Amino acid sequence: MNSAIIVAAGKGTRMGPGVDKLFLEVAGRPVLAHTWQRFNDASCIDDLVIVVRDGMQTVFQELAAQFKFTKPFQLVSGGVERQDSVWNGLAALPATTEIVAIQDAARPCTSERLIADTIAAAREMGAAVAGQPVTDTIKETADGKTISRNVDRTRLWSMQTPQTFRVDVIRRAFAEMRRRGLAVTDDTAACELIGQPVRLVAGATANPKVTLPGDLIVIEALLRSASLVGSA
Repeated sequence: MNSAIIVAAGKGTRMGPGVDKLFLEVAGRPVLAHTWQRFNDASCIDDLVIVVRDGMQTVFQELAAQFKFTKPFQLVSGGVERQDSVWNGLAALPATTEIVAIQDAARPCTSERLIADTIAAAREMGAAVAGQPVTDTIKETADGKTISRNVDRTRLWSMQTPQTFRVDVIRRAFAEMRRRGLAVTDDTAACELIGQPVRLVAGATANPKVTLPGDLIVIEALLRSASLVGSA
């Protein structure tokens, strides 16, 4: 069985004080509702675990009813950091889950094909991540003011979600991370601790994340485009 964990417990502070980016409306519905719809409709996903901030459970239940999400889901309380929220989500997975796709709730344009491709890659290798080769010129700075050196972009990828794993692999990786008391910026970083290779999976369509106010303009256009609106 394939499950998805949608991580929706963050505060999104870069959008500004008092703004919950997951509930900002874009293309006619909240950002979170678009993301949830993607995984609700994906035939390769059997059930969902939604990780939320404590006290928000009723809001999420109402959202599910409003948009008539039909796929089985459960709500789980998040932790202090994202990795704690993912850990809580992993603990809540059904015993029959073999593959889990971990998704940022603020990434509403993820296609079903990309979800399925990461699942197939994770089934084969144990771990996979959606991403894109870096196309911009990259520079490193030592002081935040001047360029220190040029970075070879031909070997660089930007990471996205879903980040997808065999359940036994990601649980072992997270257990090792917690044992060492480490913090990671994404789930694949935990795999490095146990020597688990991670397959890179490039998507055929844009898959941006809502981080700054300007991102909403781009995402609105993508969600309303002919290539995405049919599965939104």
